Amino acid sequence: MLSRLRNMFRVPDLRNKILFTILIIAFYRIGAHLPVPYVNFSAIKELQHNADAGGVVGLLDLFSGGAITNVAIFFLGIMPYITASIIMQLLGVVIPKLEQWQNEGQVGQKKITQWTRYVTIGLAIIQSTGFVFALHEGKGGLLGFAGFQGQDMIPGFDAGKAALIVLTWTAGTAVVMWLAELITQRGIGNGMSILIFASVVSRLPAQGAAIWSEGTKFQFFAILGIGVAMIVGIVFVESGQRRIPVQFAKRVVGRRMYGGQSTYIPLKVNQSGVIPVIFASSILAFPALIASALGSSAIGVQTWINDNLVNSHGWWYISFYTLLIIFFSYFYTAIAFNPVQQADIIRKQGGFIPGIRPGPPTERYLAKVLNRITLPGSLFLAVIAVTPLLVFAFWNIKQFPFGGTALLITVGVALETMKQIDSQLMMRNYEGFLA
Repeated sequence: MLSRLRNMFRVPDLRNKILFTILIIAFYRIGAHLPVPYVNFSAIKELQHNADAGGVVGLLDLFSGGAITNVAIFFLGIMPYITASIIMQLLGVVIPKLEQWQNEGQVGQKKITQWTRYVTIGLAIIQSTGFVFALHEGKGGLLGFAGFQGQDMIPGFDAGKAALIVLTWTAGTAVVMWLAELITQRGIGNGMSILIFASVVSRLPAQGAAIWSEGTKFQFFAILGIGVAMIVGIVFVESGQRRIPVQFAKRVVGRRMYGGQSTYIPLKVNQSGVIPVIFASSILAFPALIASALGSSAIGVQTWINDNLVNSHGWWYISFYTLLIIFFSYFYTAIAFNPVQQADIIRKQGGFIPGIRPGPPTERYLAKVLNRITLPGSLFLAVIAVTPLLVFAFWNIKQFPFGGTALLITVGVALETMKQIDSQLMMRNYEGFLA
């Protein structure tokens, strides 16, 4: 392993990419700890000791590396960019212009990227405004802070201070988006994934200490064992794929014969990645927003929502969470992989699946295989996401928002990054990590 680590730094180009990525991550982590002006930071630090950051708040704080509970300039982190990317991908199915851009190659991708940036800034402005008024009006539940309802976190609140905070958070989101694109272009790995990975890993020591302080030593090591078992399962399932063979017919062009080779279509068991978990958490955030908006006008509804849908350790939350993950696994897979388009591409290239006629029979076959492998993939996602919630609910451990989402992200990003480093080493005749 040490020799393989040395191989990474023997290649000047690869070494520069790794060092550049580390530099960007360091800059990002500094911004996640610099508080915005005018906010009562001493009160915020006191809130951190009383926070039960679960559900969507735990997810947002997880993706921002603690920037939410620090009320930092990178408060929103990479989440607006992720949401904008997902929105543009979903709109590509229903808006013909976006679908046309998707088929235009590099030129169309540049246009989609530009509009993704605009949508990101718009989302950042809306979310920043909402969180500013939540801090001012003391809606601690919206930020995951318990016991501080009605406390104004922005002393001397006025329009100028609110505008400056919104501008700071929006500019912070733009900077984070720029940093992610810099890593993708000049560093190693996918920039957005790398920043999320850095945020998740940065919270590991504090989260481990939270379990150690709340539970017994047996609980700590039991949860550690469950985490290792989940990592092994994630690696196994993330690497699993169904390979559909494709045979290309021979054809004669002039005096030469082309084709005749065989290849395969790799269909991953977990085709949608961690996206269904993010979607499910986002959907379950709406009841919390509704409860905050209702205020005292509907005490019964607000109480039921707070007890059952805001609390991530409640059985209602876990049940809805599981169903939504399974639903969005099928939904996102249907968008990401189009059997009709894939069958058409195979037919145009003169290929066919052995035993299956080209055209509609190939479409039906691909759709059938995709549905069959999506079921275990969705159940796997649900088990990984829900198992920590069940364990923490059983042992009454509330200060640990890590969960299966973080494991999915860290292991998935680590695997993809190592594959990229491996390919760089293999091109230069060095032994890779995965060899």
